[in-house]
Amino acid sequence: MSRYFTSESVTEGHPDKICDQISDAILDSYLQIDPNAKCAIECMVTGNFLIIAGELASDSEIDIENVAREVIRDIGYTDPGLGFSDHCEIQIRIQKQAPELNRNASLKRPGAGDQGLMFGYACDHTEDYLPVPIYLAHKLAKHLAYLRKTGKTPFLLPDGKTQVTVNWNDVQITIDNIVIAAHHTSELNRDELNEILFPEIMQVLPKRLTNDEFPVHINSAGDFINGGPAADTGLTGRKIIVDTYGGWARHGGGAFSGKDATKVDRSGHYMARHMAKSVVASGLAKECEIQLAYAIGREHPVSVRVDTLGTGTITDSEIKNLLKRHFDLSLYGIIEHLQLRNPVYRQVASYGHFGRNDLQLTWEAIEKLNN
Repeated sequence: MSRYFTSESVTEGHPDKICDQISDAILDSYLQIDPNAKCAIECMVTGNFLIIAGELASDSEIDIENVAREVIRDIGYTDPGLGFSDHCEIQIRIQKQAPELNRNASLKRPGAGDQGLMFGYACDHTEDYLPVPIYLAHKLAKHLAYLRKTGKTPFLLPDGKTQVTVNWNDVQITIDNIVIAAHHTSELNRDELNEILFPEIMQVLPKRLTNDEFPVHINSAGDFINGGPAADTGLTGRKIIVDTYGGWARHGGGAFSGKDATKVDRSGHYMARHMAKSVVASGLAKECEIQLAYAIGREHPVSVRVDTLGTGTITDSEIKNLLKRHFDLSLYGIIEHLQLRNPVYRQVASYGHFGRNDLQLTWEAIEKLNN
């Protein structure tokens, strides 16, 4: 029986991703000089206007506006003619973190910064231990950015989206169709863009997943000249499915970007992914989903759930007990084990927080688990 699933990714110039990257760049800048800084930074961008808001607890000071402009320049928005650039108007509205939260987060072994539930997932579909649809969507989105930044494909602009639908059965997974939205200048029309991008797209796709018939839809609504914040409002935390598993596995709902590791929305998700990936890489299951749940101020999770979807070599209960013996799931234990006070977050604010073999991420490391 054939089944279908679709996932999407976006480029770093997408308005929501601009906001995620600015939020995490500000967090990184504080962590560079104050590893114990507590941040919850969110942004909104629209037109040529950026708002930076949130809560902060740190005695250190950084030039927040300059950090934001550097991110915008690095993404590629340097031309005021695009309607948004590094010369945009910026308003900053950051207040001190609530005393109750700051007292808790400042303890040597703090409790969770909020209540919430987090999911981690891994499978053996790809070398990144990610499902095929999101793996391919990220691969295509990163390639669009590569073509633009290297100048290999002229006239591409920073905004863009990719979407991949796969068809799978008990024997194999193949691509059913691909959708690309590529932001470009008026010097190029859609037909010309198709001629340039189609061979580049086919070159990126693994041959084992392709066939001779699947359609590739590039800018199916017509020319994509007006893009970025000039055409669409962006917000921090609005691409959480892109950040994780493309909808293939569940998501607790909390966003990552702009939050320091005392927020379990971030640290709990990272730890759950680390454990799920270690389970699969250790040969204990072909896929694994882990749920953690925390209560505000409580050091340890109030719930741990393991589901191998019937693929485990031992029972889910046995894997859960193994994980609880092997890992310290207190907030302090997670932060220490994964070294989450380091300024590493802006680099994962686009193209996914997981499956990033191009980066040395602690939560992507594999720990061999012996039953």
